[in-house]
Amino acid sequence: MKEFDAMNLAANAIFPAPLDPQFQPAVLFNRHYVAAAKKSGSAVPLVLGLERENKLVSRYETVVLPEADAGTLLYVERLVKFLLWARGGWKLYVGGPKKIGDAIRKQYSPRGVRKFDCDMMTAAYGKKFQVVTTTADKVPAAKEMQMAAGGHLKGCRIGFDLGASDYKFSAVIDGEAVFTDEVPWDPKSQADPNYHYHHIVSALHRAAAYLPRVDAIGGSSAGVIVDNEIRVASLLRAIPKKNFPKAAGIFKRIQKEWNVPVVVMNDGDVTALAGALSLGSRGMLGIAMGSSQAAGFMDPQGRILGWLNELAFVPVDYQTNAAVDEWSGDKGTGVMYFSQQAVNKLLPAAKIALPEKLGLPERLKEVQALMAKGDARAAKIYETIGVYLGCALAQYAEFYQFRQALILGRVTTGKGGDIVIAKAQEVLQRHFPEVAGKIELRVPDEKSRRVGQAVAAASLPALKK
Repeated sequence: MKEFDAMNLAANAIFPAPLDPQFQPAVLFNRHYVAAAKKSGSAVPLVLGLERENKLVSRYETVVLPEADAGTLLYVERLVKFLLWARGGWKLYVGGPKKIGDAIRKQYSPRGVRKFDCDMMTAAYGKKFQVVTTTADKVPAAKEMQMAAGGHLKGCRIGFDLGASDYKFSAVIDGEAVFTDEVPWDPKSQADPNYHYHHIVSALHRAAAYLPRVDAIGGSSAGVIVDNEIRVASLLRAIPKKNFPKAAGIFKRIQKEWNVPVVVMNDGDVTALAGALSLGSRGMLGIAMGSSQAAGFMDPQGRILGWLNELAFVPVDYQTNAAVDEWSGDKGTGVMYFSQQAVNKLLPAAKIALPEKLGLPERLKEVQALMAKGDARAAKIYETIGVYLGCALAQYAEFYQFRQALILGRVTTGKGGDIVIAKAQEVLQRHFPEVAGKIELRVPDEKSRRVGQAVAAASLPALKK
């Protein structure tokens, strides 16, 4: 495939979004590339494998053109990026043409353009990230973790949900919340782990005051969490490396002090659990739009597979001038399309001017206030996010088997959230009917949108026998 063809693919993939006319959905580019490769008659297999803890392996099979041309490298590199953050792993197998494998190994190296991703995977899994180039038939077979989690409703429980701009917590008795609250905080800029610890413990004591006793504590937090320890999280970004173990061990410290079962999981997985509990359904992809984008997945058998599901880092837009995520340094990734940052990004195009001193949460509140008054400019922001979401759901459906997509988070609060869902459904029905016929978009009620994850988190631990 020549450079000219790659440019044509890019042009074909542009999708009109009200405030982002050059939006280039990943799903369209990927479909066009694979179709063109198959039509050429020279397509060859490409198998990508990702190994993570305990020799678990995820595989993805596709086809590519044999030469490492611009279109092929764009397709493969963005595919690797998606799989890396959707499924996770410390070892990447690239089974296919050697030139393509060599190019990926160079990009995903300590000195490559994807150094951030390599470092994060090393931190998450405790092993140096590496790329192995091989042939398609030598990529290891898939081996996925199949674990059921959550859904324990009996007893007096406390649940919490830690976000970047606020944390929510609930006191729950036999599955019913008797008290909920949310508190603003600024964990990303705090270098002292005691800041995080004291905020969480304060919330636990406030919730405990509404319970006759505390039987268990469950938590939801942004980041990569393994064995109740935070391995990677933006919430702890400012903590010096020497103090990181103290911060990572906060939940285990709480378990020791309270002497009850404590289970903390990634907020995306708790999103999926919240959907399964509230809707009584399996095959659930949960997406929370808040200070970042969180996601979680429960397969049609009700199992959690141990994937990362960090969709905030996966590419959804291939346009050259796509917005850049300040943390990863990559462009076109989910966090800039499904979070407070997405709203802020679209303000100039919507011709809404806000004081520079306002933070992202306050900017979202201003847009929500305008939306409540029927402001057409604010409506365009939500319509644009709806277009993003419809295209992204079609993309996600090629990697996840789900029947329900639960959409929640602060960005979906109020009338704007209704516009996001309606626009996403319109995009799916009009442009991706084969996907629209398989999945259903669901939203929790207004209260659950704000605190549903804290309540679901409370159900994570099983009680002591």
